[in-house]
Amino acid sequence: MPIYSPWNDKRKFVFGLSFMLLCAFWLTSWLSYQVAHNSLRDQIESNHLPLTSDTVYSEIQRDLLQPIFISSLMAQDTFVRDWAISGEKDAQPIIRYLDNIQQRYQTITSFFVSSHSGRYYHPSGIIKTISSDKPDDAWFYRVSQLPPSQEYEINIDYDTADQSRTTVFVNYKVFDFEEKLIGVTGVGLNIEFVKELIQVYQTRYQRSVYFIDALGNVTLSGANFQGPRNISLRKGLASQAASLLSAAKNSYRFSEDGQQHYLNARYIPEFNWYLIVEQQDVPAIQDLKHTLWINLSISLLVTVCMLIVANFTLGRYQRRLETLASTDKLTGIYNRQTFEGRLEQVIDIQHRANSPCSIIIFDIDHFKQVNDKYGHLVGDKALKKVAEITRQYIRQSDILCRWGGEEFIVLLPNCDALAALEVAEKIRLGVNQSELDIDGNLLTMSISCGIAQIKTHEILASLLVDRADKAMYRAKQNGRNRSVLAE
Repeated sequence: MPIYSPWNDKRKFVFGLSFMLLCAFWLTSWLSYQVAHNSLRDQIESNHLPLTSDTVYSEIQRDLLQPIFISSLMAQDTFVRDWAISGEKDAQPIIRYLDNIQQRYQTITSFFVSSHSGRYYHPSGIIKTISSDKPDDAWFYRVSQLPPSQEYEINIDYDTADQSRTTVFVNYKVFDFEEKLIGVTGVGLNIEFVKELIQVYQTRYQRSVYFIDALGNVTLSGANFQGPRNISLRKGLASQAASLLSAAKNSYRFSEDGQQHYLNARYIPEFNWYLIVEQQDVPAIQDLKHTLWINLSISLLVTVCMLIVANFTLGRYQRRLETLASTDKLTGIYNRQTFEGRLEQVIDIQHRANSPCSIIIFDIDHFKQVNDKYGHLVGDKALKKVAEITRQYIRQSDILCRWGGEEFIVLLPNCDALAALEVAEKIRLGVNQSELDIDGNLLTMSISCGIAQIKTHEILASLLVDRADKAMYRAKQNGRNRSVLAE
């Protein structure tokens, strides 16, 4: 079976993206060139403004992709879900978690609101308890009732932690492991950041860009915006204001102070606002061919830049996702799913080379009592401690995995049963001689190990694991804190 390579998919995606971007840019420039010969006004009204509106809309989505991705990771984080499911007994872990998110990603705020308790958790603490009777909390119940296909919403509202600050929020639904809603989490962006984006769009496209609400009030604009703060007060546009606010997407033409204006309006459901792209009448283009070649050159440059960014971003996220998928989050060692694949490969290689191969399965003795007596945080420390000690006694070529709960497994290629027994004893003694500091009290631990060497006729990895597992249980039956070879 050929080995799957993520690089192949990544390369295909980048090449496909480059082809689509180049085709889109070249086709758009050529069509613009042809249409400009016939009518510049029709071009502005039917092509330029809608295209700019679509591009600005796409860039807004792109610029909000990172906070959306951050909110998605928070919503899927097993720590957040486990903490909420466990009853929110201690607020400090979630507060530290939110503070870490805010500091790491430089967001203006981060939050988690529990469906069970109604508490609003923030890096500064528990801000409030939400209520359906409070208008300021209506956003939470609106997000809770979003259709299953919509996992999040983006809205602009006053920051609960600072009512003087308007913030762009990404509100992401959080579900437990049975797909029941347990809260809403996410991050917030400074509204000034979005205003700066608008200014960038205006400079880039040489058009006015601003947002209006359902009543026609101008809610967000660049620094140089001039005119009434409601579109119904503009000369020439008052008669079309009602039509503009009732259509999801449309283009308009009107006269104001002797100038012809072209306006494109697009409804943004994430904000419940309208994106307005506006341009005044301009003189005819004198050198269309020159402009065409400039556009094509810029398009090529933009494509190259986007591909560089896409390649870098994909590589970074791919490495991060591969790490998350292959390792145990608590201990940093391989998880069971990844280990099983490696085990099959190593056994096949060892059979072909006619070389010995052994495994060690061990778990922490009386681990449940540790959890019950000291709590799960201490149990987690114990698991990490055992993983660290085990690393000290195995080779770089050996593979360590958290098999499940308090159970670990070590794969030792080119190692017979007796040599594996020596390694197991070193690990066992290392764990037994270590001490875990729990608020000044020293806790000693022990492990029970089962060792098995692969037999010539054993093709299935499950048979090897089963023999080692039975040996481990014999070690427990014989008094624990010992190593036993499989039969």
